[in-house]
Amino acid sequence: METSKLFLLSFSLLLLLLATGPCPSLSERCNPKDKKVLLQIKKALDNPYILASWTPSTDCCEWFCVECDLTTHRINSLTIFSGDLPGQIPDAVGDLPFLETLIFRKLSNLTGQIPPAIAKLKHLKMVRLSWTNLSGPVPAFFSELKNLTYLDLSFNNLTGPIPGSLSLLPNLAALHLDRNHLTGPIPDSFGKFAGSTPGLFLSHNQLSGKIPYSFRGFDPIAMDLSRNKLEGDLSIFFNANKSTQSVDFSRNLFQFDLSRVEFPKTLTSLDLSHNKIAGSLPKMMTSLDLQFLNVSYNRLCGKIPVGGKLQSFHYDSYFHNRCLCGAPLQSCK
Repeated sequence: METSKLFLLSFSLLLLLLATGPCPSLSERCNPKDKKVLLQIKKALDNPYILASWTPSTDCCEWFCVECDLTTHRINSLTIFSGDLPGQIPDAVGDLPFLETLIFRKLSNLTGQIPPAIAKLKHLKMVRLSWTNLSGPVPAFFSELKNLTYLDLSFNNLTGPIPGSLSLLPNLAALHLDRNHLTGPIPDSFGKFAGSTPGLFLSHNQLSGKIPYSFRGFDPIAMDLSRNKLEGDLSIFFNANKSTQSVDFSRNLFQFDLSRVEFPKTLTSLDLSHNKIAGSLPKMMTSLDLQFLNVSYNRLCGKIPVGGKLQSFHYDSYFHNRCLCGAPLQSCK
């Protein structure tokens, strides 16, 4: 008898569930606040095709371009990559409080300035706003996002100076501001980042002035300052005890004596071409495990030291110097 009653009760509950439909809290993981914000973002971007999966009737954790935290089910990643996306980055992006990754990349029709609303996203770790037509300054508010490990604002139309306050970021591993129209000097504070030294990529801008003296202690794994208008004594950067692996200082106005420079023993890639560097190649370069070298278009003289990797490079790594000679160039007279 008890078994029959239990069966009838279970059967009645099943009929009730079928009649009322599935419980939303069980069928949909997406937080309703996040869902509302995402739909606002879609509307602000004029309902682009790339966001076609963003429909009110489906679970936003399953939508294209977003990810949910596996535990909290809050939106922690917004990645819109490549496509026809006209307009500007909506302010509503700042209303996704648990975002850790924010990417708008390879969107040539994305315009306007970087919205201040992003400053509200205190959990951000990665920001990539690159290969777009964003304009205006590099916002100083990024220095308030202490969890940032990667900031990429490259391949845009950003103008003005580089905010020195970016050096306050304690966890930054890489900073990409290359391929913009930035002006002014490299901030002195960049030689003294709050945390570990980030890879620094500032090439293809209009930066000017001398390398900050603080760079004497700056020790990034990689740095690219090429194609700017930087000048002065770059030798202060080099030190045998540093752990730097790759540097590109080409196509600037650097002027110093290369003869007594001691390069980091870890250096594998060195580009000093198209500057005003004088002196000779130091003998210690034969001990480096160089995979790439270019010192062309300078004012170097003397014999290329024999040994190591120096003779393995093509002559165009050395040509157009004042009186540099020896293999792979012509023999010294």
